Amino acid sequence: MRAPFTLLTACAVLLTVPAAAQLLPGVGVPQLPVVGPVAQGLEQTLDRPLQDIRQTAQQLVEARADRIADLLRRQSEFVEPDANGEPAVRGELLLVDADAATLGAVRAAGFREAGSEQLGSLGISVTRLQVPRGASLGEAQRHLLRVAPAAEIAPDNLHFQSGGTATLEVAAAAAVAPATIATPVGVIDGAPGKGQQVAALRGFAKGAPLASNHGSAVVSLLQGAGARRVLAADVYGSDPAGGNALAIVRALDWLAGAGARVVSISLVGPRNAVLEKALGALQRKGMIVVAAVGNDGPAAPPSYPASYPGVLAVTGVDRRQRPLIEAGRALHLDYAAPGADIRGRDKAGKWASLRGTSFAVPLVAARAAAALARGGSWRAALDREAVDLGPQGPDGQFGRGLLCRECARR
Repeated sequence: MRAPFTLLTACAVLLTVPAAAQLLPGVGVPQLPVVGPVAQGLEQTLDRPLQDIRQTAQQLVEARADRIADLLRRQSEFVEPDANGEPAVRGELLLVDADAATLGAVRAAGFREAGSEQLGSLGISVTRLQVPRGASLGEAQRHLLRVAPAAEIAPDNLHFQSGGTATLEVAAAAAVAPATIATPVGVIDGAPGKGQQVAALRGFAKGAPLASNHGSAVVSLLQGAGARRVLAADVYGSDPAGGNALAIVRALDWLAGAGARVVSISLVGPRNAVLEKALGALQRKGMIVVAAVGNDGPAAPPSYPASYPGVLAVTGVDRRQRPLIEAGRALHLDYAAPGADIRGRDKAGKWASLRGTSFAVPLVAARAAAALARGGSWRAALDREAVDLGPQGPDGQFGRGLLCRECARR
């Protein structure tokens, strides 16, 4: 089945948005509820004239820019832009697996070590460096790269949740329970909320674990798809710089040590050397990482961690199996899953209507966990399950096909 022409046209238009509108890549748009005028407009845009599609594209990139500008203004005590304009923890840089010579050069350049830790399950070390007094993060980053060009250096970039929830006044309809999946699945997000039982829960940010609507929805979707052993890592809590790369890496280290075989990450941010190295270590252990392409639209630069090699990049579709018009992009695309017209739990335990590529991710993670449990090639198993949409074979809108199609009806 081919995608509607209007959607293909929409993607083409979105990709022509001027580069000036893309100065703040990797940042999710403000959370988009499926009830209310904003989300209704997104849904209806697919059937509207080209001018309306162009207007929606511009609204997406402007919303992204506004969100990051607002964050930097409100949380300036804790967050500042890095050398690429990406938000990061103020005044700190991260150094991976530094040897004695590198540490000596760094100290001589005026950087002070703020702490160092060994992440045993990942087999890497991370050193936190304090930026010299009077220097901005971007200036310090560029200087450090000149001082130690061979070192793996990264700002502690923030990552954003890529979906929204809206509480419903009615209970979700009863559904047939899916088959139980015993494979342990990790979730990196906010903490699940009221009435949600998980096998383990740990916080990696100030005030964590703290229940959140987004984390609750992701966990409820994962459990609704059959996962019975969920390990939840809260990287947000009440931390104004929550979702940073180091928190995510610490969470990955914990999940690897706790036995997770699949990790669901519904977050988006910029490329980060520390996180990239941690994910590579997980993959060498045979773990599967599933991540969202985000909601910045296809005009946005590639999102991470979905764009890292080996990570399963996931997009979302609506009830008519059309790609979400706000879906972002990655350097590769693996699968699609329902990302609208679905229901999950909010932090109060109430049913919520969901929209965003965030919510396609746990559905794909559940199918990956089920494939692992059956043995053999999990990739081949997922490909056999996937429903081919759009042009025949893998494509840029649906990847290798739609998984968990029945999940939209639960």
